[in-house]
Formats: sequence, structure tokens, C-alpha cells
Amino acid sequence: MGEFINVFVRAAFIENMVLAYFLGMCSYLAVSKSVQTAFGLGLAVIFVLGITMPINWLIQTYLLSETGLLGIDLTFLRFILFIAVIASMVQLVETVSYTHLTLPTKRIV
Repeated sequence: MGEFINVFVRAAFIENMVLAYFLGMCSYLAVSKSVQTAFGLGLAVIFVLGITMPINWLIQTYLLSETGLLGIDLTFLRFILFIAVIASMVQLVETVSYTHLTLPTKRIV
């Protein structure tokens, strides 16, 4: 039974071909119609990855490694947590930029 669980975990999280090869296709196909939107996406990707890189390093070093805080080897969760941190940071940046960078509209009374 333990071997079946091992095969499932490896197939779903570690050797998942869809997650490994096609992860970046969505953003490429969504905004590559003009140079301005593609340039904006490139800047956004650089900004978000610049923010999440130290966060992911801290998670990898102090939480997931065998010598981390828990003392359990959780390195197989590295890819999923990497995606989760990036997705949450994208949502946070989008929310902050939408609430603080949009111009207030004039109300006609």
C-alpha cells in the first residue's frame, strides 16, 4: 500500500509533465498580441519573481529541508509551494496596484 501512495505522490507532484512543461503557456498566450502588453507582462514577471525569490528561499531552507524547523524532509512540496507563493504574491500585487494606482473618478451629482 505504501508503494502505491509513493507512486501517486511522485506522479502528482514530482514528475508531473503538465506542471513542469506547460506552466508558463497561459500568460504567454493571453497577452502576446501586442508589444506593449507583452512588455508589461515581462516587467510584472520580473517584479513578482524578484519579490518571491527570497520568500521561496526562506521556505526551502527553513521549512522544507530535513534540517529545517520541523525536522522532516518535505522537499517534494517545493514545486507546489513555489507556485502557491508566486500566485499569492500576484494576487497581492494586483490588489494593491488596483486600489492604490487607479485614479478616482468624478461623481456627477
